[in-house]
Amino acid sequence: MPVSDPRPAEPPPGRATIDAKGGSFGHVSWRYLAVATEAVVRAGRIQRERYASGVAIEYKGEIDLVTEVDRACELAILETIRGRYPEHDIVTEETDLARSGSRFVWFIDPLDGTVNFAHSYPFFSASVALAMDGEIVAGAVFDPLRDELFSAERGAGAHLNGGPLRVSGARRLIESLLITGFPYDTHQRLEERLRFFNRVMGLARAVRRDGSAALDLCYVAAGRADGFWEEILKPWDMHAGRLIVEEAGGKATRLDGTPLGLGPDGVVATNGLIQDALIEALREEKPALV
Repeated sequence: MPVSDPRPAEPPPGRATIDAKGGSFGHVSWRYLAVATEAVVRAGRIQRERYASGVAIEYKGEIDLVTEVDRACELAILETIRGRYPEHDIVTEETDLARSGSRFVWFIDPLDGTVNFAHSYPFFSASVALAMDGEIVAGAVFDPLRDELFSAERGAGAHLNGGPLRVSGARRLIESLLITGFPYDTHQRLEERLRFFNRVMGLARAVRRDGSAALDLCYVAAGRADGFWEEILKPWDMHAGRLIVEEAGGKATRLDGTPLGLGPDGVVATNGLIQDALIEALREEKPALV
């Protein structure tokens, strides 16, 4: 079902709500998720319009890019969130914004997969997540080329274009399709960064590297892949996707199996059935510097 207007006119039946000033936590307010979905769809439409048309590229590092489309998408998302919740804090990839200490914090990746986008490689997305009192409670990821809107609300399940998502049933690594990614310092630390990849390649059915962690996590949630790991991710890369995995019945933890926080971290996210096996495959006595 294609994505049209992501903004629901009424709350879903039976959905408990809270307002921006507080209240008891049942399900997060449906309005927060509606804002997240509206924001990613707005950004995704900009990506789709500009895709393959040629964009101005700047370099944040030797291989770390930012484009004018990143900034246009960020502006669209910021306008959407600030128009509804100006008192909330926002953490975004491209701009260091002042924070007020709000109990509500939005995490924004306006274009996850910038290198893919710059090369017209068709795998990128927009991602928005909301944390309340230190817990991720709503998230949305939009793939504009496939018109796929992944979303989740804490305690209310995960969805793709309105239909329910469920993780796969793979029970062993040898039966599993896994996904990974690499940080931008791989050229300088190649052998170190490849150690997990080389190890897991010998244990899994196959391993892919697609270049958009937010979408990779959504593919785990949708059962298209069985697991994902990455040695270090920024908060905006993972928070929407990891909630979508959890609400689809999977698990998402640090590399050592402990709970994820809100900061940068290593991530293992799977259907839950292979979580322990993948963590064990990644285990090492002396963790690498990240």
